[in-house]
Amino acid sequence: MSDTLSTQLKQRATELGFQHCGICPAVTPTGAAKLDDWLAAGYAGQMHYIADRRAAYDHPRHVLDGVQSIVMLSMHYSSEEAAQPKPGQGQVSRYAWGTDDYHNLIRDRLHQLADFLRQLIPEADTRGVIDTAPLMEREFAQLAGLGWVGKNTLLLSKTAGSYFFLAALLTDQQLSYDDPHTTDHCGTCTACLDACPTDAFPQPYVLDATRCISYLTIELQNPIPVELRPGMGNWLFGCDICQDVCPWNNHAPPTAEAAFAPCEEMNPIELAALFDLDEPQFRVRFRHTPLWRSHRRGLLRNAAIVLGNQQEVSALPALNRGLQDEEPLVRGACAWALGELNDAQAQQALQLRKAIEANLHVKTEIAAALESS
Repeated sequence: MSDTLSTQLKQRATELGFQHCGICPAVTPTGAAKLDDWLAAGYAGQMHYIADRRAAYDHPRHVLDGVQSIVMLSMHYSSEEAAQPKPGQGQVSRYAWGTDDYHNLIRDRLHQLADFLRQLIPEADTRGVIDTAPLMEREFAQLAGLGWVGKNTLLLSKTAGSYFFLAALLTDQQLSYDDPHTTDHCGTCTACLDACPTDAFPQPYVLDATRCISYLTIELQNPIPVELRPGMGNWLFGCDICQDVCPWNNHAPPTAEAAFAPCEEMNPIELAALFDLDEPQFRVRFRHTPLWRSHRRGLLRNAAIVLGNQQEVSALPALNRGLQDEEPLVRGACAWALGELNDAQAQQALQLRKAIEANLHVKTEIAAALESS
């Protein structure tokens, strides 16, 4: 019965657009000790929700009571060559190029897969998760045979590279399990480690999120550390560098989802236009996209840093508008960026703001910008 049920689930998962499906037992993950070490090292930064739910990672039953099996799934996002931003434009991580937030699309597919299971076994209990539950997805994906964890800490597949989302359907039903993936195919390659512009990998297979561009541009709510700003380059939201240089992504398959296909409005993004958006306008443009997670204040902070890195004087009007923004986080980043322009008009804008600025952080940024320009 379990063999037939597992085969039927995998077939339905394929019909729903999941490219890979493997099944593993709901066991105690072996990576809990590594998670403790990672948290103790401070590598989680402001992602306090991980430590807050640390005990829940000890077993999948904390995600679904009575769980017996985990159906691990992957769905490709865009593997097309990225359009390189021109001056005044910012780059967006490829997983966010589409017109829809992947959480919404994949969550709906998980619901459909769960409904299918309940059609076969009405009493089946299920829970679908897509990177929001305290579940060690990569470890269970490896246990389900989907791939191995690479030196860049991402799950890698010999046939799919790493350009894919991971999702899981937990159930209290006993299913047939796939063989785990037990081989590491990274070999002596260190391309991902060498390419990281902010040195976010203290050692292979370990990520210091506090130095990772994806963390800095998405999760961090505070000002981005000054020493890490140049390394951000043109990245407005997220980063793909450690994936783009990975040889296993040279032949990564394209996405089959129209909602994940590249959208001209999403990459690259015109940065000056972002400073014209108030909160309601920002909501209209980004509410149903991954960029919503950065919030307006975070995305404008990122935009200012990218413009500062590009050092184009044409960015001065946009940065001056940002220097008057109601959010100190935005004003501070714009002050730094204006200092990077090394321009007389930029200095004048900084002096004018200095005369009326009350926020201590912004005043510090202005003083440093005036000193450096």
